[in-house]
Amino acid sequence: MNDGSAKDLGVSDTLRVACLGAGYFAQFHYDAWRRVERVRLVGSCDQDPAKAKATGLTAFSDLECMLKMAKPDLLDIITPPPTHFSAIELAIRKGVKTIICQKPFCTSLEEARKATKLAEEAGVIIVIHENFRFQPWYRTIRQALERQLLGDLLQVTFRLRTGDGQGPKAYLDRQPYFQEMPRLLIHETGVHWIDTFRYLIGEPEAVYADLRRLNPAIKGEDAGYFIFDYSNGVRALFDGNRLLDHAAENCRTTLGEALLEGTRGTLTLKGDGSVRLRHFGDKDETLLLAAQDWPGFGGDCVKNLISHVVDGLLDGKPLENEARSYLKVIAIEQAIYESDRKGQKIREFDCA
Repeated sequence: MNDGSAKDLGVSDTLRVACLGAGYFAQFHYDAWRRVERVRLVGSCDQDPAKAKATGLTAFSDLECMLKMAKPDLLDIITPPPTHFSAIELAIRKGVKTIICQKPFCTSLEEARKATKLAEEAGVIIVIHENFRFQPWYRTIRQALERQLLGDLLQVTFRLRTGDGQGPKAYLDRQPYFQEMPRLLIHETGVHWIDTFRYLIGEPEAVYADLRRLNPAIKGEDAGYFIFDYSNGVRALFDGNRLLDHAAENCRTTLGEALLEGTRGTLTLKGDGSVRLRHFGDKDETLLLAAQDWPGFGGDCVKNLISHVVDGLLDGKPLENEARSYLKVIAIEQAIYESDRKGQKIREFDCA
């Protein structure tokens, strides 16, 4: 866990930031970085020079060249998993002291462990860009749980209904590679709730999963469930189906709806990002978080995560989702696929 200041990290009160990748989701990163104080963007690198140039930054097509010329304090890796390890290794060799890496982190748990060990030995911080826990509705829900507004928590349910997975043209308009992924629902999307459930209620002790493929146009699973068991009796259910939608003007705001139920009340997350509390025995609800026109993606969670990292580096605040901690997410993801394959509950996760 980071507890150093900017001076300890050898950087000034302004971070020099370079970005690797300029694809579809990278647009949210560049927009967020531009809205964060105490940051100077010094370069964009992509294998397609036109995409890097389109960011408006000094453009590069070679990462080593960008690291040498731009000399960033922080490298933001916004590329697919097969590029992660080599980019991390090169950045460490070139003296970069902080790395943000998009999820999924590397191509396997073994490779992620190797990257984590390499960074730790070099004194380099890696934060995984797992941004859903930084969505304002989950921060609000976490505060409500800490204040014991639900009494004893008994059940958490999230129903993912993206509505973008029907027919032969599913995903082609935005992220066509989804069709070719051998593992889709959990590896690409459900992983967000592995981490979010950990953020809200802690580490599970067992998992059971039942996954399926409904759209024959894709290779991976696009529907299914996983259930987390907790030692205190709490159960957390992820119910995902990419073919179905939910009641929202934009199904990508929250990607679905959530319900958290306890002995003293219930919290409801709607598709517009609002959070409501209903006390046990009452019919009326109290609004805890109103729907808003948030900028950016998913309640501006990309900017929220980036701001969190900047504050951590420059002000010495604790960092969430450092690589060592995030290894547990990858281990649990593996256990979900193992549970589905074996048709049984998995109680021992691969040691992260």
